[in-house]
Amino acid sequence: MTDLAVPQATAAQPRRNGFWSRFRRHKGAVIGGTLLGLIMLAVLLGPTLWPYTAGQINLTDRNLGASLSHPMGTDHLGRDLFASVLKGGRVTVLVGLVAMMLSLLIGTAVGVVAGMVRWLDAPLMRLTDLFLALPVLPLLLVTIMLWRDSLRSVFGAEAGIFLLIVTMIGLTSWMQTARILRAEILALKEREFVTAATALGLRPAGIIRRHILPNVMGLIVVSATLGLANAIVTESALSFLGLGFPPDHPTWGRLLFDGTDYLTLTPARALWPGVLITLTVLSANYLGEGLRDAFDPRGTIKRK
Repeated sequence: MTDLAVPQATAAQPRRNGFWSRFRRHKGAVIGGTLLGLIMLAVLLGPTLWPYTAGQINLTDRNLGASLSHPMGTDHLGRDLFASVLKGGRVTVLVGLVAMMLSLLIGTAVGVVAGMVRWLDAPLMRLTDLFLALPVLPLLLVTIMLWRDSLRSVFGAEAGIFLLIVTMIGLTSWMQTARILRAEILALKEREFVTAATALGLRPAGIIRRHILPNVMGLIVVSATLGLANAIVTESALSFLGLGFPPDHPTWGRLLFDGTDYLTLTPARALWPGVLITLTVLSANYLGEGLRDAFDPRGTIKRK
C-alpha cells in the first residue's frame, strides 16, 4: 500500500505546482486577487478599527475635504465618508457573496442534472433560455417595488431588503453557470473513466460526486468570481436607483446615489464609492480570467 501511495502524491504535486505557476504568470489575476483580498479585509475589519462610525454626526465638520483625520472628507452632516464607505462596502460585498453562492448553487444543480439526465436536458435548457431572455433590471425593479414593503414589515428594514435583493439577484444570474457546466458534463460523460464507473455499477449520484464534480470544480470557481462581480454591479445599480437599502444602511450604490446631489460641492462623495465599485468588479473579473487560464490551459473554458 505504501508503494502505491507514493506515486499518487508525487503525481498530484506537479499538477498543483502547474496550476500555481500558470496563475502567477497572469499578472492581472495576481494583482486583482491581491486587491480584492485587501478590499474584503478592509470592509470586514475597517469599521471596527476606524475611530469614527458611519452614522456619527458632527455638524461643525460639514463638507470637509480630505485630511488626515478624514481621508475621504465628510458629508453634509459631518459624517466621515471613509467610515461610511467601509460600512457600505461590508453590506455590498456581503450581498455579492450571498447572491453569488445562491446563483452558483442553482446553476450547478441545473447544469449537473441537465448534463446527467437525458430526458431533463431539453426542458431545463429551455427554462434556462427563458431566464436568459428576461429583461433582468426591469424585472428586479418591479419585484422590489412590489415586495419590499411586505418583507420590511416581516423581517425589518435591513434584513427584508437584504433577503429580497439577494434572492432576486441569485434567481436571475444562474444561467451562464448552468449552460457551461452542462456542456462540460456532456463531454465528460463520454470519457473512459465515467464509462468504466458506469459499467462497474456505480450509481449516478456516486459518479457525480466522485468523477463529475471534481472535474468541473475549476469551472465552478471561475463562475463564482465572475458571479461576485455581477452581483455587486446589480446591487449597486438598484441602490443607485433608490430601490436598495435605506439611507441609514449605506451601500456603495446608495452612497453614490446620495452623492449625486452634492457633486458641485463635495464631488468626493460620489467619487470614492464609484472608484471602489469599479476596482472590486475589475479585480474579480481579472481574478476569474486568471483562474480560468490556470484551471484550463488549453482554453476550452474560453471557447465555451
